Amino acid sequence: MDYYKILGLNTNATKDEIKQAFRTIAKKFHPDKHSSSPKSIKDGATLKFKQASEAYEVLVDDRKRADYNSSYNRSSSYSGGSGYGNYGYGYTYDNRRKNSSSYENYYNYNNYGNKKATVSKLQIIVGYLNSRAFLLNVAFAGAILSGLAAVEIGRDAIWRSQNPGKSFEEAMESIHKTKAVKEEE
Repeated sequence: MDYYKILGLNTNATKDEIKQAFRTIAKKFHPDKHSSSPKSIKDGATLKFKQASEAYEVLVDDRKRADYNSSYNRSSSYSGGSGYGNYGYGYTYDNRRKNSSSYENYYNYNNYGNKKATVSKLQIIVGYLNSRAFLLNVAFAGAILSGLAAVEIGRDAIWRSQNPGKSFEEAMESIHKTKAVKEEE
């Protein structure tokens, strides 16, 4: 799928031009505008809106656009060759492939059956490490560990304030000696 062609742009379009082209297409093909249209027209408008949304999502983001531009073979796209569609780090939304294993992501296929770009396991891992869910989990684990450290430090401070000059081990040793003496009596 040629995102530039969908939005009616050339490859050196600016972000403002991309936004304007998407707005124009979105106004024309938005599903709400065609809610009372016949099914064939509604389905066609919905498809064009989804394609324009996908194209906008990739082209407006600098990193995604660079990946798209570097991996997309423009000459073969018109002859049914490789396309990029459904941008992502190895994830596909194609129902024909939903039962495949998660490591079968080296060659994914977009909704039109065209082969996607090659995605390595390292790219999948880096994508996960940069994801919001992973970073939130790390922050949560850090908060729990910080809380445990604070409890440990507080426990030691309370012990020292209540038992000056004695370590916990010494106190336990004296307790055991006292119990042993009481048992002998």
